[in-house]
Amino acid sequence: MAGFDLPPTERGRFTFESDGFRYEVLRSLLEHVDYDTLWLARCRPLKEKAPRRLVVLKQVEVPEGREGRTRVIEEVQLAEHLHHPRIGRVLRLAEYQDAPFVAMEHTTGAFLATVIGSALLLARKLSPAFATFIAAEVANALDYAHHCEDERGRPLHIIHRAVGPMAIRLGRNGRVKLTNFGAAFSELLGRVPTPPKVLRGNFAYAAPEIIRSISEKGRAGLLSPRGIDSRADIFSLGLVLLEIIAGNHPLDPLDTLPPEVSKRALRLVSGVKAEQSAWASIEVLADRLLRFGPEDVERIAHKAPAPLKQIAHRALRSDPAERYQSAAEMRDDLRTYLRSLRQPFGATEAAAELADILKKASALKRKAAHPVEIGVLPWPKALSVQ
Repeated sequence: MAGFDLPPTERGRFTFESDGFRYEVLRSLLEHVDYDTLWLARCRPLKEKAPRRLVVLKQVEVPEGREGRTRVIEEVQLAEHLHHPRIGRVLRLAEYQDAPFVAMEHTTGAFLATVIGSALLLARKLSPAFATFIAAEVANALDYAHHCEDERGRPLHIIHRAVGPMAIRLGRNGRVKLTNFGAAFSELLGRVPTPPKVLRGNFAYAAPEIIRSISEKGRAGLLSPRGIDSRADIFSLGLVLLEIIAGNHPLDPLDTLPPEVSKRALRLVSGVKAEQSAWASIEVLADRLLRFGPEDVERIAHKAPAPLKQIAHRALRSDPAERYQSAAEMRDDLRTYLRSLRQPFGATEAAAELADILKKASALKRKAAHPVEIGVLPWPKALSVQ
């Protein structure tokens, strides 16, 4: 996709106008090959006297041309049906230099990926209560999205398909927001189908049925609702829960893993291209997901409280029929565990743990090892824009 570069620092900030709004781009929030590029900007309407507000501009990384604009329009249209306090608001479409952007609300805080990475810098684990609270809030948002209807009351059958630490935003006030519905499957009227042999969503957190549903011809089951439903998002959230508990991705390699990718995995993903890159190839991730089982959950979460470990086990069953059948069921079990704790844990406690993690990680000044998010922790001057 044809993107744009921020002007050199000495030229300062720059502005552009789009669809009745003026945007003042301040700096980059995120520049990473595995994720959409994010920019922090101030925005105000051109014809109204309204205060400027901070927004995030998401540059959708898809091939240049009509498809990029169509993708952004679809995300904006889908967002018109998503009104929930735990789902990040999408405001409108913006365009600059023929490049389409999704304008989204800005929440002061950090992505979950940044928080996990910051805890890793400190050689500490996030608390089980923190992990439970985050997962419960995301499950609540997913339950709403999964049951969302259009203006005529018809189910949209939304599947997020990209639940992961970079789709979960933690506010400084401890509030959690699920974002990035740009890769979501839905039955919204007029949506353009995913092209054959293209896998949309975050494959590093994909459910195994997504891999199993890929045909011999390499056409991904994600392209239609057949065989794939909202329970795929529950598996993805289970992986996120394990990652918060352990501090590293559940699919990270082990010395006990076989050195070669299985023939089955190679056959299933033959000819398939992931729309979003990841830290490992499609073949490697597919192989690890197909091998992932209860013994892996037990190994990763062996120090977690028993009720939390049981929730992870149920969310991560390979067979969707053995999994939680709804995000609401998972949310309720997570909240039951939280209520069982001697000390209450909610947004206030999550905010305190988040602040402590970020403050101590910033004090380390180990900039080379910081997460990809810019502005939360100290960043090399060469990459900063004032």
